[in-house]
Amino acid sequence: METVLVNTNEYDGRYVAMKSFEDHTIVGVGDEPETALKDAISKGYKDPVLLYVPEKDIVHIY
Repeated sequence: METVLVNTNEYDGRYVAMKSFEDHTIVGVGDEPETALKDAISKGYKDPVLLYVPEKDIVHIY
């Protein structure tokens, strides 16, 4: 089963930091991973979950 963590194209091609693995609320955004983490930490989130949102129609294999 596929899980969708980000269901908007607003963050395509960027890094996002979410509150936790259970709460997918986005608390930080950036073009670089460090920027997204610093954004979340500056808002008081000590251990956010970081992920990259691929651009639309781009295939990423992990």
